Amino acid sequence: MKRRYFIDKITSSTIFGLAFPFISFEKIKFNSKKITILHTNDVHSHIDPFPSTDPINPNGGGIIARAKMINTFKKENPNTLVLDAGDIFQGTPYFNFFGGEIELKLMSKLGYNASTLGNHEFDNGIKKLAKSLKHANFPLLNSNYTIKNTPLEEKIKNYEIFIVDGIKIGVFGIGIKLKGLVDKNLYSGIEYLDPIEISQDVTNKLKNELKCDIIICLSHLGFNRGYKDGIMCDLILAEKTKDIDLIIGGHSHTFMKNPVKVKNLKGKQVIINQVGCFGINLGKIDFYLTENKISKKSSSIKV
Repeated sequence: MKRRYFIDKITSSTIFGLAFPFISFEKIKFNSKKITILHTNDVHSHIDPFPSTDPINPNGGGIIARAKMINTFKKENPNTLVLDAGDIFQGTPYFNFFGGEIELKLMSKLGYNASTLGNHEFDNGIKKLAKSLKHANFPLLNSNYTIKNTPLEEKIKNYEIFIVDGIKIGVFGIGIKLKGLVDKNLYSGIEYLDPIEISQDVTNKLKNELKCDIIICLSHLGFNRGYKDGIMCDLILAEKTKDIDLIIGGHSHTFMKNPVKVKNLKGKQVIINQVGCFGINLGKIDFYLTENKISKKSSSIKV
């Protein structure tokens, strides 16, 4: 018999001087387990904080401030994952001179657990991207790019499973269509697959075969760009899939005052959150789960 855990409540906030209200579904039960998700997106090689003279973000962001914040929350709750939704690269001379090495080494030191691929990860081409990944001690995830027979084969994973305090968390990545955003010579051999179809396949495996308690999508589709025209984005992904609990978004540089709740195909709530860009903010999502003792046959599947 496998013990299953069910989400009882979710709270969220955005850190770095912007305290946003939390959202909740139900009361927290006394014996609940708490899992904290810290997240960033579209940092774009911003290692240093903005100067004090910056008219919009004086002294904002910076790797040192983020490291302190991550360490603080990990001390508060050791059951914490740190995730990123892509576009780690491109935006400052750090990328121009070091080709992504500095960014990935620093993210590794900060304890990131996973990231997905943004379109700017391809700015130096597939070969250089593949070479830079040796500096990351965390997985880069993507499920809807075909990478077979490219330098990225065996370097990018479809998904990763983390077991945190007995809670099984499945994380997978979805990328934006590269055509029109990246020179085709820089991603030669990679094809874009339908995010909805792929997400349904991956989440079905994570939920029903691998028995994950929480499923998180790291998306670089953009929050709502083209939503009214039916162009793929996080809102559409949430509405047209079944088993995603949280979408951590990127690409559109959306500074969300509050996470958005969207009903999926089953009528259940999916949380979408994104924290802007350039490492100015750090997202924080807390899952509270309670045990439901149900007798159920289960099998051990090797991942």
